[in-house]
Amino acid sequence: MTAAVGQRILALNAFDASRPKGDLPAATQALLQRRQKAFGPTSVLFYERPLHLVSSDGVWLQEADGTRYLDVYNNVPSVGHCNPRVVRAISEQAAKLNIHTRYLYDVVHDYADRLLATFPAGLDKVAFTCTGSESNDMALRIAAIATGKCGFVVTESAYHGNTWAVTEISPSSRPGQPLAPHVRSVRAPIGDGDVAARLEEDLKAAIASLEADGHGFAAFIADTIFSSDGVAADPAGFLAPAAAAARAAGGLFIADEVQPGFGRTGHRMWGFERHGVTPDVVTMGKPMANGIPLGGVVSRLDLMREFAESAGYFNTFGGNPVASAAGLAVLAEIEERGLISNAADVGGHILCGLRELAGRHEAIGDVRGAGLYLGVEFVADGAPAPQVASRVINGLRDRHILIGAAGRHGNVLKIRPPLIFERQHADLLIEALDAVLTAQ
Repeated sequence: MTAAVGQRILALNAFDASRPKGDLPAATQALLQRRQKAFGPTSVLFYERPLHLVSSDGVWLQEADGTRYLDVYNNVPSVGHCNPRVVRAISEQAAKLNIHTRYLYDVVHDYADRLLATFPAGLDKVAFTCTGSESNDMALRIAAIATGKCGFVVTESAYHGNTWAVTEISPSSRPGQPLAPHVRSVRAPIGDGDVAARLEEDLKAAIASLEADGHGFAAFIADTIFSSDGVAADPAGFLAPAAAAARAAGGLFIADEVQPGFGRTGHRMWGFERHGVTPDVVTMGKPMANGIPLGGVVSRLDLMREFAESAGYFNTFGGNPVASAAGLAVLAEIEERGLISNAADVGGHILCGLRELAGRHEAIGDVRGAGLYLGVEFVADGAPAPQVASRVINGLRDRHILIGAAGRHGNVLKIRPPLIFERQHADLLIEALDAVLTAQ
């Protein structure tokens, strides 16, 4: 099988450095020149006209000229930019102690206890990392050691991070290239028909292919909102048959909760809970500490023990005191401010507004998602229309709203604002999107 045809995930809305820059403010042009002189080609900028940001607050980002932008793109600052509780926790802990986790101190263990309390029974051991990429890398190793196999199944436009091993299971990072020999992809659970049955059938075929080629089957790994595939949420429960099929074949089910986790889908804390499944391994990334480098892997004792005995793994600053303090503050914000309920309420409000727009704008082919993770699919003459998505993204930027794209063809508007997003912010988004589509 080959990787899905499409664009690299960061190329969907990348700034073209070769374009004329005369319409940029002088200060922005100067900063752009400095960046191009010092940074390598992997450092992508967004938008036709790059942003020169200087500050942030809640759901807002501010440019050097004082213009404020509504942030509908950045899920990493999950409880809002410069969240006061998180900032205070970081500052206070940094003033006391920040060192690796091979000593004992209360804050790290307090965080581990609070985090594990959000998981279902059986998922009761945690290992901390610094990023979601590291977490997914560890999850792959856990699965390979537990099963003695090296084959993995992912969805066709998945993104799971940027280590070498994780890039190999991220088709969206290598479009047009063949998948690694030990990787198979299945169709994203998007579209008409019984997506649960289709996903299960595709998975079984992929497992059979891995077995036939001698790789064996270690795990099926899925981002439980299928963000890079273009967002797939419904019907709730569609993941359960595939997870069961993975286990029946002797493999594991790994839930990548880097993007859907921490209440974003508006149901419970974790995206997999919408589907009524308990994974073998769960991975998390920087949204868990509002952008401070913190990731995590949660699993059960037998898998963690076997991995530790085989790999001798350690992560020097994974879960350090400052990151743990930030993580505790995020959990407190989610609980005390009712942010899971807020995601359900505001996300539902956005969904209704988007569906109303879909009835008036032919360019909208579909609207889908859950909580504060939604997708708007653009089409032209019944075909995917990434050019429409690009115009919408830059049109919204001109109206001071920041947003991005996803999907195999780059034609799905990806809505994933901080969890503190309110109905008034949602209305600004809907009104601006309506105006941009009307002006197309």
